[in-house]
Amino acid sequence: MNPIYLDYNATTPIIPEVAEAMRPYLDVYFGNPSSSHTYGIETKKAVEKARKQLGALLNCSSSELIFTSGGTESNNYSLKGFAYAHREKGNHIITSTIEHPAVIEVCRFLETEGFEVTYLPVDETGRVQLEDVEKAIQSNTILISVMFANNEVGTLQPIKEIAALAHAHGIAVHTDCAQAIGKVPVDIEDLGVDMLSVAGHKFYGPKGIGALFIRSGVELQKLMHGADHEQNLRAGTENVLEIVGLGKAAELAHRDLEKTMKHDGLLRERLRKGISDQLEGTFKINGNDTYRLPNTLSISFAGIEANAILSGLEEVAASAGAACHTDSIDVSATLSAMNVPLEYAMGTIRFSTGRYTTEEDIDRAVEAIVRTVKSLQPQAAPPVCEIPESEEVKLTRFTSGLGCACKLRPQALEKALKGLSQSNDPRVLVGNDKADDAAVYRINEELAMVQTCDFFTPIVDDPYRFGQIAAANSLSDIYAMGAKPLYALNVVGFPSNRLPLEVLNRILKGAEDKAAEAGISIIGGHTVDDAEPKFGLVVTGEVHPDRILSNDKACVGDVLILTKPLGLGIIATAGKRGLADEKTLEYAADLMAELNAVAAEVMHNYPVSTCTDVTGFGLLGHLKELTQGSGVEAEIWASSVPVIEAAQEFVTGNVVPGGTLNNMEFVKSIVEYEPEISKTDQTLLCDAQTSGGLLIAVPEEYAESLLNELHCKGISRAAKVGKITSLGSGNIKVVKHP
Repeated sequence: MNPIYLDYNATTPIIPEVAEAMRPYLDVYFGNPSSSHTYGIETKKAVEKARKQLGALLNCSSSELIFTSGGTESNNYSLKGFAYAHREKGNHIITSTIEHPAVIEVCRFLETEGFEVTYLPVDETGRVQLEDVEKAIQSNTILISVMFANNEVGTLQPIKEIAALAHAHGIAVHTDCAQAIGKVPVDIEDLGVDMLSVAGHKFYGPKGIGALFIRSGVELQKLMHGADHEQNLRAGTENVLEIVGLGKAAELAHRDLEKTMKHDGLLRERLRKGISDQLEGTFKINGNDTYRLPNTLSISFAGIEANAILSGLEEVAASAGAACHTDSIDVSATLSAMNVPLEYAMGTIRFSTGRYTTEEDIDRAVEAIVRTVKSLQPQAAPPVCEIPESEEVKLTRFTSGLGCACKLRPQALEKALKGLSQSNDPRVLVGNDKADDAAVYRINEELAMVQTCDFFTPIVDDPYRFGQIAAANSLSDIYAMGAKPLYALNVVGFPSNRLPLEVLNRILKGAEDKAAEAGISIIGGHTVDDAEPKFGLVVTGEVHPDRILSNDKACVGDVLILTKPLGLGIIATAGKRGLADEKTLEYAADLMAELNAVAAEVMHNYPVSTCTDVTGFGLLGHLKELTQGSGVEAEIWASSVPVIEAAQEFVTGNVVPGGTLNNMEFVKSIVEYEPEISKTDQTLLCDAQTSGGLLIAVPEEYAESLLNELHCKGISRAAKVGKITSLGSGNIKVVKHP
């Protein structure tokens, strides 16, 4: 059964009447509206009919409407076009702190162009106050842009009053109306605005089409140059198919407005009441009780992360109001501007009802929401799992992040460790004074103990596989230090009220089998009841004190060899989002579950200078630790770095884990990219890996032999990826080719 769709503010489906109106323009009526023959005339008539349909909905002349690619383009054109056309009259613009990025980012850009922007505050309900608008007006103010309805909390703004005030001062007004059209009355003549943005996919039209109302007499500088389409205001052959869809959607929105408002409002209230009756005192509703969209319910659950709620809420499709990371919570600008307390803001979910929402949907959604929230609350006891043990469990749905990408941000880790005392025990050979993968303690002249601890959230859905991968990842730290593992201990965090204990048993079995493959036993451990599943190992190993591969021993002239391809974090993220096929996911899981034991065995045959495994900080992040620790500079050859092919495609589609983006920020001060290095390549080089390969630094004269032996032993994708170029302060240069 498909999830209950309660995310109509994000987008709406194309309704059958709209699709039916569009269908003839896929093949029968294909002419260019600028052509003078019959084919062109038919499509021209369709475009103008759609313009009239939209004009009727908005109560404006069709001649004052131009079609665009959507709300973002309409906002860009209105703000930039007006600012550039009226620069000689002034350079001050007023907007609000809760605008959509399609307005905020335009304003930020205009600030770089010499314009001054005032960002108005809002009250605790998310509503702009008229007195704040008046205070912000200056002699050089030329434009005020305030959204009609906020997309997150649904609060309606006093646009009519703002327009009257602005016009009294000779100032133009634009409103982003994407979220309001089709949900509440939008009458341009009543509002008195000069420009208004429309997005078709918000009221059951197609995506990629929108419109901009430009009041007669308002002058904008063209942004799209070419022929004289759209009254010579927006060049480009008209998207007839989608314009027809937008027109039909506008006609239906006009016809059904009162019915829609009543339907959406009743169901929104049923949802609110259903939740409040069962979760009294554990949440707050965001927005204005009087001035609001009828379909929007923004609700904040205290002390719970929004992405944890959504991950466990398989039965409902909704949106989060905050993105929670390991060391920070990115609360939306709207919630921040409303001063929603952090403990509530971090747990904000937006539910929005629509045309196809039913009472049954709402009742099922309430049941699922209440069950999920209760399971995540600290006081949820006694722990009772409601998933039958026989039912297949997909682990990545029970966690907000994946694998090593959930590590504390490297910048935050540096800050957390700053000022901590370092051991002065001479038997500590590698401690917290270095950025190594494990600690090393001398037992005697012939023996040193190596110990590491590593754990993380699920990186794959299958519990057994997760156990294997977590164990392989933990063991990798021992191999990277040049050591031999001896035994391990389990580290377990498990939500016993959300998952059956059989799942934990399968995780432990996977780890046990992987440890046995490494020739060791798991002989104990520790567990805690946690909101999310987490697992890893404490591994103890041994090494001769003279053969420790600490990561501060790289030498000028060393060649860098990587034993596994990059892209594991990106593939895992694509899998969690349902975008990766089973073959790709299985390949990535095989790579992560593969021990680095063979690679470690091979490198013992060569005078390796240093080694590190590539995990949560990505290739460049771990290389940064190596170069800075060794006091050297390095060069990476992007074309030589092995990469999982599918990962490149996902990066292009912006399927990138937050940990990878953190890594890019972490290394940017010491990494120089050649102009030929694409953004995709940069992202892959920083991708947060889980149980990635070893990065080995070896003198150049041994590099080819080591690489050949790795290939012979089955490490087929091992490759020479760079070199240590000189002494220095740790800088890295990324070039396309060696």
